[in-house]
Amino acid sequence: MSNHTYIAIMAGGVGSRFWPASREDKPKQFLDIMGDGRSLLRMTFDRFLKVTTADKIFIVTNGKYKKQVKDHIPEIGDNQILCEPSRNNTAPCVAYTAFKLQQLDPEANIVIAPSDALIVNESLFADNIKKALTFTAGNDALVTLGIAPDRPHTGYGYIQFIGEQGAEGVYPVKRFTEKPDTETAKNFLRNGDYLWNAGIFIWRAKTVLDAYERYAPEIFAILAQGASCYNTPEEQSFIDEFYPQTPKISVDYAIMENAENIFTIPAQFGWSDLGAWGALYQESPKDGAGNVVTGSHTIMDDVHNSYIRGPEGKLLVVGGVDDLLIIDEGDVLVVFPRSREQEMKALRARAETDYGEEFV
Repeated sequence: MSNHTYIAIMAGGVGSRFWPASREDKPKQFLDIMGDGRSLLRMTFDRFLKVTTADKIFIVTNGKYKKQVKDHIPEIGDNQILCEPSRNNTAPCVAYTAFKLQQLDPEANIVIAPSDALIVNESLFADNIKKALTFTAGNDALVTLGIAPDRPHTGYGYIQFIGEQGAEGVYPVKRFTEKPDTETAKNFLRNGDYLWNAGIFIWRAKTVLDAYERYAPEIFAILAQGASCYNTPEEQSFIDEFYPQTPKISVDYAIMENAENIFTIPAQFGWSDLGAWGALYQESPKDGAGNVVTGSHTIMDDVHNSYIRGPEGKLLVVGGVDDLLIIDEGDVLVVFPRSREQEMKALRARAETDYGEEFV
Protein backbone atom coordinates (compact mmCIF):
# COMPACT_ATOMS: atom_id res chain seq x y z
CA MET A 1 0.00 0.00 0.00
CA SER A 2 1.11 3.57 -0.71
CA ASN A 3 3.16 5.31 1.94
CA HIS A 4 0.54 8.09 1.76
CA THR A 5 -1.98 5.80 3.52
CA TYR A 6 -3.05 6.85 7.02
CA ILE A 7 -5.61 5.44 9.45
CA ALA A 8 -7.53 7.53 11.99
CA ILE A 9 -9.46 5.59 14.64
CA MET A 10 -12.16 7.53 16.48
CA ALA A 11 -12.09 6.53 20.15
CA GLY A 12 -13.45 9.45 22.13
CA GLY A 13 -17.01 8.40 22.91
CA VAL A 14 -18.37 7.28 26.25
CA GLY A 15 -20.42 4.30 24.97
CA SER A 16 -23.49 5.26 26.98
CA ARG A 17 -25.65 2.48 25.49
CA PHE A 18 -23.16 -0.04 26.96
CA TRP A 19 -23.72 1.27 30.48
CA PRO A 20 -23.13 0.08 33.17
CA ALA A 21 -20.02 -1.71 31.81
CA SER A 22 -18.97 1.39 29.85
CA ARG A 23 -18.18 4.23 32.26
CA GLU A 24 -16.99 7.79 31.94
CA ASP A 25 -13.54 6.87 33.25
CA LYS A 26 -13.27 3.67 31.16
CA PRO A 27 -15.61 3.64 28.16
CA LYS A 28 -16.32 0.60 26.02
CA GLN A 29 -13.44 1.09 23.55
CA PHE A 30 -11.09 0.19 26.41
CA LEU A 31 -13.08 -2.88 27.52
CA ASP A 32 -12.58 -6.51 26.54
CA ILE A 33 -16.16 -6.77 25.33
CA MET A 34 -15.55 -9.83 23.12
CA GLY A 35 -13.66 -11.78 25.78
CA ASP A 36 -10.50 -12.45 23.74
CA GLY A 37 -8.13 -10.51 26.01
CA ARG A 38 -8.08 -7.37 23.84
CA SER A 39 -10.00 -4.13 24.10
CA LEU A 40 -12.15 -3.02 21.17
CA LEU A 41 -9.58 -0.29 20.47
CA ARG A 42 -6.73 -2.80 20.40
CA MET A 43 -8.72 -5.10 18.10
CA THR A 44 -9.33 -2.20 15.72
CA PHE A 45 -5.65 -1.18 15.74
CA ASP A 46 -4.53 -4.77 15.04
CA ARG A 47 -7.03 -5.01 12.18
CA PHE A 48 -5.55 -1.96 10.45
CA LEU A 49 -2.02 -3.36 10.63
CA LYS A 50 -3.18 -5.39 7.61
CA VAL A 51 -3.49 -2.08 5.74
CA THR A 52 -0.54 0.05 6.88
CA THR A 53 2.21 0.26 9.48
CA ALA A 54 1.82 1.29 13.13
CA ASP A 55 3.47 4.68 12.58
CA LYS A 56 0.66 5.63 10.15
CA ILE A 57 -2.20 4.83 12.53
CA PHE A 58 -3.59 7.75 14.56
CA ILE A 59 -6.09 7.68 17.42
CA VAL A 60 -8.58 10.51 17.96
CA THR A 61 -9.83 10.54 21.53
CA ASN A 62 -10.91 12.73 24.39
CA GLY A 63 -7.91 14.22 26.14
CA LYS A 64 -8.75 12.44 29.41
CA TYR A 65 -8.18 9.07 27.71
CA LYS A 66 -4.68 9.71 26.36
CA LYS A 67 -2.98 7.54 28.98
CA GLN A 68 -5.41 4.67 28.38
CA VAL A 69 -4.75 4.86 24.64
CA LYS A 70 -1.00 4.59 25.28
CA ASP A 71 -1.56 1.69 27.69
CA HIS A 72 -3.55 -0.24 25.08
CA ILE A 73 -1.38 0.73 22.09
CA PRO A 74 2.18 1.32 23.30
CA GLU A 75 3.52 1.18 19.72
CA ILE A 76 2.33 4.69 18.87
CA GLY A 77 3.90 8.04 19.71
CA ASP A 78 2.38 11.13 21.27
CA ASN A 79 1.88 12.84 17.89
CA GLN A 80 -0.32 9.93 16.82
CA ILE A 81 -2.86 10.65 19.57
CA LEU A 82 -5.21 13.53 18.78
CA CYS A 83 -6.70 14.79 22.04
CA GLU A 84 -10.09 16.50 21.80
CA PRO A 85 -10.87 18.86 24.70
CA SER A 86 -14.63 18.47 24.18
CA ARG A 87 -17.08 16.02 22.60
CA ASN A 88 -18.36 17.87 19.51
CA ASN A 89 -19.50 14.85 17.47
CA THR A 90 -17.70 13.47 14.42
CA ALA A 91 -17.60 16.41 11.98
CA PRO A 92 -15.05 18.48 13.96
CA CYS A 93 -13.15 15.27 14.78
CA VAL A 94 -12.78 14.38 11.09
CA ALA A 95 -11.82 17.93 10.12
CA TYR A 96 -9.15 18.12 12.82
CA THR A 97 -7.70 14.83 11.61
CA ALA A 98 -7.68 15.95 7.98
CA PHE A 99 -5.93 19.25 8.78
CA LYS A 100 -3.28 17.49 10.86
CA LEU A 101 -2.57 14.75 8.33
CA GLN A 102 -2.53 17.12 5.36
CA GLN A 103 0.08 19.22 7.15
CA LEU A 104 2.07 16.02 7.76
CA ASP A 105 1.65 14.77 4.18
CA PRO A 106 -0.12 16.87 1.48
CA GLU A 107 -0.97 13.61 -0.36
CA ALA A 108 -2.42 11.91 2.72
CA ASN A 109 -5.03 9.28 1.83
CA ILE A 110 -7.04 8.60 4.97
CA VAL A 111 -9.29 5.91 6.42
CA ILE A 112 -11.57 7.17 9.22
CA ALA A 113 -13.13 4.42 11.31
CA PRO A 114 -14.79 3.94 14.71
CA SER A 115 -12.99 2.01 17.43
CA ASP A 116 -15.93 -0.18 18.42
CA ALA A 117 -16.94 -2.17 15.34
CA LEU A 118 -16.82 -5.94 15.14
CA ILE A 119 -15.36 -7.29 11.88
CA VAL A 120 -15.56 -11.04 11.30
CA ASN A 121 -13.54 -11.47 8.07
CA GLU A 122 -10.60 -9.13 8.59
CA SER A 123 -8.79 -10.12 5.38
CA LEU A 124 -11.84 -9.27 3.26
CA PHE A 125 -12.21 -6.04 5.24
CA ALA A 126 -8.60 -5.10 4.43
CA ASP A 127 -9.19 -5.88 0.73
CA ASN A 128 -12.19 -3.53 0.66
CA ILE A 129 -10.23 -0.78 2.41
CA LYS A 130 -7.38 -1.13 -0.09
CA LYS A 131 -9.83 -0.97 -3.01
CA ALA A 132 -11.28 2.25 -1.59
CA LEU A 133 -7.82 3.76 -1.04
CA THR A 134 -6.85 3.00 -4.63
CA PHE A 135 -10.01 4.73 -5.83
CA THR A 136 -9.58 7.83 -3.67
CA ALA A 137 -5.89 8.11 -4.60
CA GLY A 138 -6.93 8.66 -8.22
CA ASN A 139 -10.25 10.48 -7.76
CA ASP A 140 -11.61 13.43 -5.80
CA ALA A 141 -14.05 11.13 -4.07
CA LEU A 142 -15.54 10.62 -0.62
CA VAL A 143 -15.95 6.86 -0.20
CA THR A 144 -17.84 4.94 2.45
CA LEU A 145 -17.99 1.21 3.04
CA GLY A 146 -21.59 0.04 2.91
CA ILE A 147 -22.71 -3.21 4.49
CA ALA A 148 -25.14 -5.43 2.59
CA PRO A 149 -28.12 -5.64 4.99
CA ASP A 150 -29.46 -9.01 6.09
CA ARG A 151 -32.47 -7.71 8.04
CA PRO A 152 -34.55 -4.49 8.29
CA HIS A 153 -32.48 -2.97 11.10
CA THR A 154 -33.84 0.35 12.40
CA GLY A 155 -30.73 1.29 14.39
CA TYR A 156 -28.47 1.92 11.38
CA GLY A 157 -28.34 4.62 8.75
CA TYR A 158 -28.80 3.52 5.12
CA ILE A 159 -27.00 4.38 1.88
CA GLN A 160 -28.77 4.21 -1.47
CA PHE A 161 -26.36 3.54 -4.34
CA ILE A 162 -26.70 3.67 -8.12
CA GLY A 163 -25.85 0.13 -9.19
CA GLU A 164 -25.83 0.66 -12.94
CA GLN A 165 -23.17 3.37 -12.70
CA GLY A 166 -20.59 1.37 -10.78
CA ALA A 167 -17.07 0.59 -11.94
CA GLU A 168 -14.80 -2.05 -10.39
CA GLY A 169 -17.07 -2.43 -7.39
CA VAL A 170 -17.31 1.27 -6.55
CA TYR A 171 -20.73 2.92 -6.93
CA PRO A 172 -22.05 6.49 -6.78
CA VAL A 173 -24.25 7.25 -3.80
CA LYS A 174 -27.72 8.67 -4.41
CA ARG A 175 -28.65 9.53 -0.82
CA PHE A 176 -28.17 8.83 2.88
CA THR A 177 -31.12 8.06 5.16
CA GLU A 178 -30.79 8.14 8.93
CA LYS A 179 -32.31 5.37 11.06
CA PRO A 180 -35.65 4.55 9.38
CA ASP A 181 -38.78 3.01 10.87
CA THR A 182 -39.39 -0.71 10.42
CA GLU A 183 -41.62 -0.47 7.34
CA THR A 184 -39.21 1.87 5.57
CA ALA A 185 -36.31 -0.45 6.38
CA LYS A 186 -38.26 -3.39 4.91
CA ASN A 187 -38.82 -1.39 1.71
CA PHE A 188 -35.09 -0.64 1.53
CA LEU A 189 -34.30 -4.34 1.66
CA ARG A 190 -36.87 -5.11 -1.04
CA ASN A 191 -35.40 -2.43 -3.30
CA GLY A 192 -31.99 -4.07 -3.14
CA ASP A 193 -30.00 -0.85 -3.64
CA TYR A 194 -29.57 0.14 0.00
CA LEU A 195 -26.66 -0.60 2.31
CA TRP A 196 -26.06 -0.06 6.01
CA ASN A 197 -23.84 2.91 6.76
CA ALA A 198 -20.87 1.48 8.69
CA GLY A 199 -19.36 4.89 9.44
CA ILE A 200 -16.08 3.90 7.77
CA PHE A 201 -14.88 6.62 5.39
CA ILE A 202 -11.99 6.85 2.93
CA TRP A 203 -10.73 10.04 1.24
CA ARG A 204 -7.71 12.17 0.60
CA ALA A 205 -7.19 14.95 3.13
CA LYS A 206 -7.43 17.58 0.42
CA THR A 207 -10.71 16.19 -0.93
CA VAL A 208 -12.49 16.14 2.40
CA LEU A 209 -11.16 19.57 3.41
CA ASP A 210 -12.51 20.98 0.14
CA ALA A 211 -15.88 19.52 1.15
CA TYR A 212 -15.65 21.16 4.57
CA GLU A 213 -14.81 24.51 3.04
CA ARG A 214 -17.96 24.28 0.91
CA TYR A 215 -20.47 22.52 3.16
CA ALA A 216 -19.22 23.14 6.72
CA PRO A 217 -17.44 26.50 6.41
CA GLU A 218 -17.66 27.35 10.12
CA ILE A 219 -15.76 24.21 11.14
CA PHE A 220 -13.27 24.75 8.33
CA ALA A 221 -12.64 28.38 9.25
CA ILE A 222 -12.12 27.66 12.95
CA LEU A 223 -9.68 24.78 12.48
CA ALA A 224 -7.86 26.30 9.49
CA GLN A 225 -6.55 28.97 11.84
CA GLY A 226 -4.23 26.34 13.29
CA ALA A 227 -2.50 25.48 10.00
CA SER A 228 0.91 26.51 11.36
CA CYS A 229 0.35 24.66 14.66
CA TYR A 230 -0.45 21.12 13.54
CA ASN A 231 2.30 18.60 14.34
CA THR A 232 4.13 21.17 16.47
CA PRO A 233 4.30 21.71 20.25
CA GLU A 234 1.64 24.43 19.81
CA GLU A 235 -1.00 22.06 18.40
CA GLN A 236 -2.63 21.05 21.67
CA SER A 237 -2.96 24.58 23.03
CA PHE A 238 -4.56 25.69 19.75
CA ILE A 239 -6.98 22.76 19.82
CA ASP A 240 -7.81 23.30 23.48
CA GLU A 241 -8.81 26.89 22.73
CA PHE A 242 -10.56 26.63 19.38
CA TYR A 243 -11.93 23.08 19.05
CA PRO A 244 -14.74 23.65 21.62
CA GLN A 245 -15.97 26.52 19.41
CA THR A 246 -16.82 24.16 16.52
CA PRO A 247 -20.48 23.19 15.94
CA LYS A 248 -21.56 19.86 17.41
CA ILE A 249 -22.61 17.92 14.32
CA SER A 250 -21.89 14.54 12.74
CA VAL A 251 -19.85 14.20 9.55
CA ASP A 252 -22.87 12.45 8.03
CA TYR A 253 -25.06 15.54 8.44
CA ALA A 254 -22.34 18.13 7.79
CA ILE A 255 -20.70 16.56 4.73
CA MET A 256 -22.06 13.23 3.50
CA GLU A 257 -25.67 14.35 3.11
CA ASN A 258 -24.59 17.40 1.09
CA ALA A 259 -21.60 16.47 -1.05
CA GLU A 260 -22.05 15.17 -4.60
CA ASN A 261 -18.80 13.23 -5.04
CA ILE A 262 -19.77 10.36 -2.72
CA PHE A 263 -19.22 6.70 -3.58
CA THR A 264 -19.68 3.42 -1.77
CA ILE A 265 -18.26 -0.09 -1.87
CA PRO A 266 -20.83 -2.77 -0.93
CA ALA A 267 -19.17 -5.16 1.50
CA GLN A 268 -19.94 -8.44 3.24
CA PHE A 269 -17.11 -9.02 5.70
CA GLY A 270 -19.33 -9.64 8.73
CA TRP A 271 -19.89 -6.35 10.53
CA SER A 272 -21.63 -5.03 13.62
CA ASP A 273 -21.23 -1.57 15.10
CA LEU A 274 -21.57 -3.04 18.62
CA GLY A 275 -23.53 0.06 19.50
CA ALA A 276 -25.53 -1.52 22.31
CA TRP A 277 -25.97 -4.72 24.29
CA GLY A 278 -28.37 -6.16 21.73
CA ALA A 279 -25.71 -6.07 19.02
CA LEU A 280 -23.26 -7.87 21.29
CA TYR A 281 -25.93 -10.47 22.07
CA GLN A 282 -26.56 -11.03 18.36
CA GLU A 283 -22.85 -11.50 17.58
CA SER A 284 -21.95 -13.74 20.54
CA PRO A 285 -22.14 -17.56 20.69
CA LYS A 286 -25.19 -18.78 22.59
CA ASP A 287 -26.02 -21.85 24.66
CA GLY A 288 -28.83 -24.26 23.80
CA ALA A 289 -31.42 -21.97 25.40
CA GLY A 290 -30.30 -18.91 23.45
CA ASN A 291 -28.38 -17.32 26.31
CA VAL A 292 -25.08 -15.45 26.23
CA VAL A 293 -23.31 -15.76 29.58
CA THR A 294 -20.15 -13.92 30.64
CA GLY A 295 -18.87 -14.65 34.13
CA SER A 296 -16.99 -17.30 36.03
CA HIS A 297 -19.79 -18.53 38.32
CA THR A 298 -23.41 -18.89 37.21
CA ILE A 299 -26.35 -21.12 38.10
CA MET A 300 -29.29 -20.88 35.70
CA ASP A 301 -32.64 -22.60 35.71
CA ASP A 302 -35.33 -22.04 33.07
CA VAL A 303 -33.50 -19.06 31.50
CA HIS A 304 -33.92 -18.30 27.79
CA ASN A 305 -32.69 -15.81 25.19
CA SER A 306 -30.97 -13.59 27.74
CA TYR A 307 -27.64 -11.76 28.02
CA ILE A 308 -26.06 -12.29 31.45
CA ARG A 309 -22.82 -10.62 32.51
CA GLY A 310 -21.24 -10.81 35.94
CA PRO A 311 -17.90 -9.94 37.51
CA GLU A 312 -15.20 -12.53 38.09
CA GLY A 313 -15.55 -14.27 41.43
CA LYS A 314 -19.23 -13.47 41.92
CA LEU A 315 -21.91 -16.15 41.77
CA LEU A 316 -24.99 -15.24 39.74
CA VAL A 317 -28.14 -17.32 40.26
CA VAL A 318 -30.86 -16.67 37.68
CA GLY A 319 -34.12 -18.53 37.13
CA GLY A 320 -37.44 -18.34 35.32
CA VAL A 321 -36.69 -15.44 32.98
CA ASP A 322 -36.77 -14.81 29.24
CA ASP A 323 -35.35 -12.11 26.98
CA LEU A 324 -33.56 -10.15 29.69
CA LEU A 325 -30.38 -8.15 30.03
CA ILE A 326 -28.79 -8.94 33.38
CA ILE A 327 -25.61 -6.94 33.78
CA ASP A 328 -23.83 -6.87 37.13
CA GLU A 329 -20.84 -4.54 37.35
CA GLY A 330 -20.45 -4.71 41.12
CA ASP A 331 -21.71 -1.23 42.00
CA VAL A 332 -24.51 -1.26 39.38
CA LEU A 333 -26.91 -4.10 38.59
CA VAL A 334 -29.19 -3.75 35.56
CA VAL A 335 -32.10 -6.12 34.95
CA PHE A 336 -34.00 -4.94 31.90
CA PRO A 337 -35.93 -6.32 28.91
CA ARG A 338 -33.57 -7.13 26.06
CA SER A 339 -36.09 -5.68 23.60
CA ARG A 340 -35.67 -2.28 25.24
CA GLU A 341 -31.87 -2.16 25.20
CA GLN A 342 -31.93 1.12 23.24
CA GLU A 343 -33.19 2.77 26.46
CA MET A 344 -29.88 2.14 28.22
CA LYS A 345 -28.57 5.60 27.33
CA ALA A 346 -31.61 7.21 28.98
CA LEU A 347 -31.22 4.99 32.05
CA ARG A 348 -27.61 6.10 32.39
CA ALA A 349 -28.70 9.74 32.18
CA ARG A 350 -31.32 9.10 34.87
CA ALA A 351 -28.71 7.52 37.13
CA GLU A 352 -26.54 10.59 36.72
CA THR A 353 -29.46 12.94 37.43
CA ASP A 354 -30.56 11.02 40.52
CA TYR A 355 -27.20 10.04 41.99
CA GLY A 356 -24.53 12.20 40.38
CA GLU A 357 -21.42 10.87 38.64
CA GLU A 358 -20.77 8.00 41.05
CA PHE A 359 -22.46 5.34 38.92
CA VAL A 360 -21.72 6.62 35.42
